[in-house]
Amino acid sequence: MSDDATVNVQQLEEVIRKVVREELMAFATQEQGFFYLDEESPLYKDMEDILERKKSNQLKFRTHEEIWHG
Repeated sequence: MSDDATVNVQQLEEVIRKVVREELMAFATQEQGFFYLDEESPLYKDMEDILERKKSNQLKFRTHEEIWHG
C-alpha cells in the first residue's frame, strides 16, 4: 500500500485557505495583549519600515473608494 497522495492546484489552494483561516481565527480569538516578533522576521522589518516612514511623514493612506473604485 502506498502513502503517496496526488492533489491538483485547486485542492491545494483550498487546503491552504482553510489552514490560513484557522490560524487567523486562532490569532483573532487570543487574549488581547502584546505579541513579540523576532527581529529577523520579515514582518518585524516591515513594521520598522512603516514606523520610519511615519516619523518622516512619508505615509499616504488611501480611502476605501480610492482603492476599490478609483
